[in-house]
Amino acid sequence: MIRTLILAALLATPVAAAPLDEVSAALRATTSMTARFTQTAGDGRVATGRMQLVRPGKIRFDYDKSSLLIVADGRALSMIDYKVGQVSQWPIRSSPLAALLDPAKDLARVARIVDSPPGQIRVAARDPKRPDYGTLTMVFVRRADVPGGLMLAGWTALDAQNNRTEVVLSDVRSNVAVASSAFKFRDPRIRIPGRVG
Repeated sequence: MIRTLILAALLATPVAAAPLDEVSAALRATTSMTARFTQTAGDGRVATGRMQLVRPGKIRFDYDKSSLLIVADGRALSMIDYKVGQVSQWPIRSSPLAALLDPAKDLARVARIVDSPPGQIRVAARDPKRPDYGTLTMVFVRRADVPGGLMLAGWTALDAQNNRTEVVLSDVRSNVAVASSAFKFRDPRIRIPGRVG
């Protein structure tokens, strides 16, 4: 009789969502985002700027006091250095940011919870079939006023050469309007006739 009552009580108790399921739900609920960012490279150099994100596949990093621009347009991730007129590009799926930008991505196949301190969830995403793409460890903070109840607070990217970059977000705004033109850029390799420089 007691065993039956205990079993009935357990079946009646709602099962809390697993943290990885919570993260997936929060990412699906977040269609766009803007934020300020502070980026710290492995050598200690610090850069700041503004981030804009639209899922699926689009993100833009405008750096303060720098000729560098990083843009993903849904297909390719481009790093543009206007100072030297150079553009480097990779497929988004080849970047650690794929776990963040692709709403269809099954996090259970590429990610695991690495830590859950009070009020936070830390998720490390790495494609087991392509470890050369690197690892992205995302930090989410519990907030009742954001989609899915979790706010992306930043991440640490580790590439195949063990180069580490940490990004901390502030002034985060979710599901706001972001112009589609934000994910286009002027290609410094293309010279316009009659234009100097």
